[in-house]
Amino acid sequence: MTTRRPIAAVIGSQRAEPLAEAEAEALGQALVQAGFRIVTGGLGGIMRAASRGARSAASYRSGDIIGVLPGYDAAQANEFVDIPICTGLNHGRNLVVVATADVVLAVGGRSGTLSEIALAWAVGRPVIAVGTTAGWAGRLAGEQLDDRREDRIEGPLPPEDAALRARALLADHPYRFGPIP
Repeated sequence: MTTRRPIAAVIGSQRAEPLAEAEAEALGQALVQAGFRIVTGGLGGIMRAASRGARSAASYRSGDIIGVLPGYDAAQANEFVDIPICTGLNHGRNLVVVATADVVLAVGGRSGTLSEIALAWAVGRPVIAVGTTAGWAGRLAGEQLDDRREDRIEGPLPPEDAALRARALLADHPYRFGPIP
């Protein structure tokens, strides 16, 4: 069996308050330091902040930051995205973001984030709420969305703890690809 680096989706609003962006930046950095690549919706706000943080990690490597874009123009991606994926799917790209990931981490969030949390739940990805800011992530932390799964949305956790918890979840339950290095 081939091993690969795990992918963590960081989800949250394009319009976010400064504290949420600071938490997303710390999260992006902590995830790359913990051995993850990250995938986001590739635009601004939480997505840009997480990408900026990932780029600042000491263990960052080119290709660590994936942006799944709503349109057909790679130039839409924030300046920290290494791999822009143009979809033309608008909000439909939310499924691509969470399905690409092994684990999903939500910071704050509005209706788009809510849809990503629900999709992550439906496709069997573990979900972790991160930070202290208002939004769907914090509102759903500790909740079980429905009876299809026995687990709950974890958190809310500080960014560094969330990255470590994501790693532990994958070590305990290799959801899709077997052992994670």
